[in-house]
Amino acid sequence: MTTPGKFQHRIAQTKDIAAIRKLMQASIAENMKHFLTASEIEAARETMGVDKTLIEDGTYFLIETVYQDKQILVGCGGWGKRKTLYGGDHTIGRDDSLSDPNVDAARIRAMYTHPDWTRQGIGTLLLDLGEDAARLAGFKTIELGSTVPGEPLYLARGYAQVERREEKAANGSINTVIKMVKAI
Repeated sequence: MTTPGKFQHRIAQTKDIAAIRKLMQASIAENMKHFLTASEIEAARETMGVDKTLIEDGTYFLIETVYQDKQILVGCGGWGKRKTLYGGDHTIGRDDSLSDPNVDAARIRAMYTHPDWTRQGIGTLLLDLGEDAARLAGFKTIELGSTVPGEPLYLARGYAQVERREEKAANGSINTVIKMVKAI
């Protein structure tokens, strides 16, 4: 829909949460259906969503472009300096304590691309932004909790699987989370 390099990024603010949620829902509904069944997508929703600590920490990026003379949100994602590996505010088992860059890994978190804008480098741009910022903050490694649809991008970008977890969701379907790591 646009020429590569026409994307701008900025740090998300609290006022952006409604737009972020809308993009996340569109991304989950459309981008996952080539990899997961409808019930597996519903299971994945249990651990996906807005994490306000990323916004409060200033580590969450919005990717925007101009389309038909309007500035639109086409992607979002960031990095975390807290121990929570994945999930939104509602995710059970969060650990929001700060990570120590000398011993802990930073986290790539909550990456979503609008379905009309996939395959245009938005995921790669978000990874570059997150990895660069984490490196500048003193981290030497970075981890993430990937969904099945996200795994090919992360493998292509040098991440290695260290764990594959399957959890039964409330609807009885399996939610797969793949823990991956990379030296930065």
